[in-house]
Amino acid sequence: MSADRTAGAVGVLRSTAGCEGVEQREEEQEDEGDEDMRDGGMPFFVNRGGLPVNEDTWERMWRHVARIHPEGEAVGQRIRGASDLPKIPIPSVPTYQPATPVPHRLEAIQKYIRDLQYNHTGTQFFEIKKSRPLTALMDIAKEMTRESLPIKCLEAVILGLYLTNSMAGVERFPLSFKTQFSGNYFRHIVLGVHSGGRFGALGISRREDLMFKPLEFRTLADLIQEFESAYRGYWHTLRKVKIGQYVSHDPHSVEQIEWKHSILDVDKLSKDELRRELERHTRDMRLKIGKAAPPSPTKDRKRDVGSPHRVPASPLRRNSRSERRPSGEKKVLEPKPPGDMNGYQIRV
Repeated sequence: MSADRTAGAVGVLRSTAGCEGVEQREEEQEDEGDEDMRDGGMPFFVNRGGLPVNEDTWERMWRHVARIHPEGEAVGQRIRGASDLPKIPIPSVPTYQPATPVPHRLEAIQKYIRDLQYNHTGTQFFEIKKSRPLTALMDIAKEMTRESLPIKCLEAVILGLYLTNSMAGVERFPLSFKTQFSGNYFRHIVLGVHSGGRFGALGISRREDLMFKPLEFRTLADLIQEFESAYRGYWHTLRKVKIGQYVSHDPHSVEQIEWKHSILDVDKLSKDELRRELERHTRDMRLKIGKAAPPSPTKDRKRDVGSPHRVPASPLRRNSRSERRPSGEKKVLEPKPPGDMNGYQIRV
């Protein structure tokens, strides 16, 4: 099945599977497990077969539409039997002049992410393994721009990193939320940005106020308070905030993204304590800017790395839970002897 047909049919699916009730949840893939992968109360799958989408995955998506759409199986039969479906427009990757201000660039990137639309098909099209090195995740982001398929919040974070790599004055970091509503827990993730002494965010969500935040918040605490206020509008209580470190701008970096440098239990911290912890995390992020990143295998990379579905998993060790810094506890890194660069080899 061709990629054009994939994009066309999915575009029709995303226009018919509209928003559900207020209780819909914005959840990320928690680590690499499937236990928390739910979308609007329905479990969602991850497409691990690559693109074009295989027949089994297509059938699974149609069954999902039949479950959630008011017309049930009838809507799927009507669309699948049609021969004159409208052509779905493909968004263009944003470009800018050198003099374009950073806030305008971020707005253009957010518009592109929004134009891809939120994925309501019940299947995440791109498999995001958080333990992969940055270079492999950037390859997935390139594939997102080629395929122009709807995305979920975790995919939007990877795409946002890719589209801001050339913006040296903009620092990026993952920012995830755990909320509670009606006895259930929900998760969502955005890409925090920092430039010119101000914070903002990029991302995607069903809810207008749970994704993009302009670059106008003086502190990280102000940014998180803005998200918390938005959640209260949907009767969600913010329980936990997880904040990563600044991410390298080198698209060939073999570093892993540090997704959860600070884990803050909002319930257990007063407002002043939460603000102090966020100020401490901000200082930690600034310290990382001056640290040298490991060399990147730009010259030695294979030319056929392209699709993440055709390469083995990264051999790099994942960060264990014991290495994460809950509520202000700093990590102590042991010095390592310099490696022999003559025998340096990397698989991604």
